[in-house]
Amino acid sequence: MKVLFDLNHPAHVHFFKYTIKTLIDEGHSVVITSRVKECATDLLEEFNLEHHVLSAERKGGVLSLFKELLVRDFKLAQFVLSEKPDVMLSIGGIFIAHVGCLTRVPSLVFYDTENAKLQNLITYPFASKVIVPDCYKAWVPEKKMLRYKGYHELAYLHPDYFLSSKLVALSGGLSEHEDTFLVRIVAWNANHDVGEAGWSEALLVNVVSHLESLGKVIISSEGELPNGLERLRYSGAVKDIHHLMAYCRLFVGESATMASECAVLGVPAIYAAETGRGYTDEQQKLYQLVENVSVLNKENIISAIDTILSENRDFYRAKNRSLLENTIDVNDFIGEQIIAACSQRNR
Repeated sequence: MKVLFDLNHPAHVHFFKYTIKTLIDEGHSVVITSRVKECATDLLEEFNLEHHVLSAERKGGVLSLFKELLVRDFKLAQFVLSEKPDVMLSIGGIFIAHVGCLTRVPSLVFYDTENAKLQNLITYPFASKVIVPDCYKAWVPEKKMLRYKGYHELAYLHPDYFLSSKLVALSGGLSEHEDTFLVRIVAWNANHDVGEAGWSEALLVNVVSHLESLGKVIISSEGELPNGLERLRYSGAVKDIHHLMAYCRLFVGESATMASECAVLGVPAIYAAETGRGYTDEQQKLYQLVENVSVLNKENIISAIDTILSENRDFYRAKNRSLLENTIDVNDFIGEQIIAACSQRNR
């Protein structure tokens, strides 16, 4: 069995890394196509995963994204015709859906982002299967849809797969003497970010100032930081940030993925962005592990910070146990879908 993974973002690398390892250990052939986006290729290399770069993130809005789509579709089609995989997997899946439709190779598209409306519109109809969490709220073609009880982040941060190290966290900046707060700022240039803006500089400065009055602040940022805040930038290894996250008192930021990662780790999170996600909504409603803030001002975010910190850590640990008890082993589920797709193709 030969399986192709198209990995276009750091989170995609994390999501599939244990499935890839299992397939390789079982003697199957794995090929990986990648995209230069943030630290995705760096992560692949840190994990010693051979990969083939087909394109790089383009800046400049919808037109640039469309140009990359054409280039990457063409290069991926050439690669698939050469490698002849039995099945292809990706998060978002726009490229494998198009190429799979042309080459008749099954494409398994995993996704959890409802507001990527244009991408989903030109992806889902062409995919063999669209696989989404139960909490996913947007349109999916009924005949192609498969739902599961869980979140992407469980594939790599469930305690059966990830064991946090305080020593690694300390090397990444964790304070031994006071609470540590992780702040995440994103670049807002992904296809699902078109038309959306993030935090203002003033908002970031105000939130960081409040958090610094309570403990140590570490900022993870895709771009430049305002004068005076660069000193707070996360300086640890890219692959080790989840160890730091596991020991933080609170996460505050613009990344829904990192908010959900914290929820899976039992760390409370504030997802502060104009557009929501079904999974962070569910993690707030069912488990109180995420607070969603959609009106971006310092009063709303600081109020959410103070509310969360009024509860002790044991409260969130109990909520995390409930989350883990009510969700599936996502890696087992991914493996089952690969086998099913290959079996169906070989009939």
